[in-house]
Amino acid sequence: MSSVKLCSVKLNDGFFMPMLGFGTSAPNKVPKSEVEEAVVRAIDVGYRHFDSAYLYLNEEEIGRAIRKKIADGSVKREDIFYTSKVWGTFLRPELVRTSLEISLSKLQLSYVDLYLIHIPIPLKPGEELFPKDEHGELIFDTVDLCATWEVECHPYLNQSKLLEFCKSQDIVLTAYAALGSNSGKEWLSKNNPVLLEDPVLSAIAARHRRTPAQVALRYQLQRGVVALAKSFNEERIRENFQVLDFQLTPEDMESLDSLNRNIRYFVDPLFSRHPDFPFSDEC
Repeated sequence: MSSVKLCSVKLNDGFFMPMLGFGTSAPNKVPKSEVEEAVVRAIDVGYRHFDSAYLYLNEEEIGRAIRKKIADGSVKREDIFYTSKVWGTFLRPELVRTSLEISLSKLQLSYVDLYLIHIPIPLKPGEELFPKDEHGELIFDTVDLCATWEVECHPYLNQSKLLEFCKSQDIVLTAYAALGSNSGKEWLSKNNPVLLEDPVLSAIAARHRRTPAQVALRYQLQRGVVALAKSFNEERIRENFQVLDFQLTPEDMESLDSLNRNIRYFVDPLFSRHPDFPFSDEC
């Protein structure tokens, strides 16, 4: 059995998700062709978990890359775990399926493995998100609203309380921005420190003869958190995948835990003014 299959987590619906995933969100300045090339490279390296969304506007390119690697025999569709997300403009129950069908059409795939709500929304008592048929049964074959939560999570925002809660509820936590961020989209905070330049992280990486990014990803895996690594650089795509063959010590994990500062790189000033904005709570 490959290390990829061994390093998977079982969701509470019985399906398995690889714990190391490849993120595909990209700034507008990145050509869509680079995203396609990066996904092809990632599959060649060994990634089998790909995270995208309707909002990213690159599912055509991702689908083309996946189908290309299926066609050349590198992978089968069932080897790939693909996540998409419904955007806020499709959150009325009668539009959720439409949103999914748009993504499937762009991907030219028959199904996605995980379909997430892209932004948190408050539901009033009695409100439902997913459509039902005339018998009151969910239209989708498998729907579990609490199989996994994808949140910003890295050593500067380790989400320890949320992780503890998720484990108590059999919910898998998935970390986006697992390597921090200091560039790209307009809603990123520009004044935060660069995670991968942190001296503690760098010292641990030097002891293990690894990169700071590899240590940051390994930190999440050892906590039981699914980690999404994102890069369009061929060397870093390969490096970021090489986190399954070393182990951080308990002392390393304690040092990394101590870096938590509740720093968020992704802060949207529009949503943050909403009375139900969830990210003001203590992590």
